[in-house]
Amino acid sequence: MISEVLPFNELKKVDPVFGQLSFDNHEQIVFCNDKDTGLKAIIGIHNTVLGPALGGTRMWQYNNEWEALNDVLRLSRGMTFKSAITGLNLGGGKAVIIGDAKTQKTPELMKKFAEFVHSLSGKYITAEDVGMETSDMDLVREITPYVTGISEEKGGAGNPSPITAYGVFMGMKAAAKYKFGTDHLEGRKVLVQGIGHVGESLVEHLRNEGAEVLIADINENRLAEVSKKYGATVFSGDDLYSADVDVYAPCALGATINDGTIEKLNAKIVAGAANNQLADEKKHGELLKKRGIVYAPDFLINAGGIINVYAELEGYGKAEIVRKTENIYNTTLEIFEHSDAKNCTTHESALSIAQGRIDARKLEQEK
Repeated sequence: MISEVLPFNELKKVDPVFGQLSFDNHEQIVFCNDKDTGLKAIIGIHNTVLGPALGGTRMWQYNNEWEALNDVLRLSRGMTFKSAITGLNLGGGKAVIIGDAKTQKTPELMKKFAEFVHSLSGKYITAEDVGMETSDMDLVREITPYVTGISEEKGGAGNPSPITAYGVFMGMKAAAKYKFGTDHLEGRKVLVQGIGHVGESLVEHLRNEGAEVLIADINENRLAEVSKKYGATVFSGDDLYSADVDVYAPCALGATINDGTIEKLNAKIVAGAANNQLADEKKHGELLKKRGIVYAPDFLINAGGIINVYAELEGYGKAEIVRKTENIYNTTLEIFEHSDAKNCTTHESALSIAQGRIDARKLEQEK
């Protein structure tokens, strides 16, 4: 038996894809490798029932390839439900490139990656994510039409980050309405963890509404810059999860709501831009509900970005992008009401509604 000859740390690698919980019936996983450019990438296509799988490309220096695989599986699955809950005719996909975006990303590497995207003949459409810029998507566009989020100068919808932040802001206001009885955030204390493009735009919206904003990030220069620009306070405590705030807004990487942080939380609302904020969807969703902490499902409120890039495929303009993004407010309130009616977590509620739309389309296709 294989278990008799392999050490424990090797056993988990026997079924590297199908054996992972995050696999969740993915349709296709593509491993991309190119020696000349140093490209090592993984494309995850989770579901294409509603349409082609659209999702951004993330470039990150993962600790190992297993970590990268798990990330792309979780992210692509999340994109399926993000498009479904938002009412877009898109499936879920994502790509990760293993490497340091600051030192290892080259035009040659991006163009080689684009060749792999093109080989899928439109089943996967890529876009911008962590470690990527609009200029990178312009490079990809030179090789393949299966890319969104290209610059406005080249006919695209431009950087999706401001619209993503606006959707998070709308979701946060809906959560405040549900929890406090008013969606006005003036005077509320909000901790924004991660002040990249999306985080900074969220800080701007919050400060314009009069919220008291604390910011945290691993980049000290960014902290100083954003603090000065918007009058935000740099968090200086020992443990940001136990900070006395009204809203915790995770806007960096996922899984910050986990066994080590959830009991520390003093925030009354969790509403941020990060994907896969719950390390364990069921367990941590239930713990938040038990503690009376309102969770605005991440794949719903951070959908502004995909609404923005979807405009390139459907040909609608800025006004419609804003209208669809503002509707995140209404959908978030509907999720809270559905969660109460069904006595389930808000995450489960959002998933069930999204899955219902996918199932209905699948039945139509089978007739």
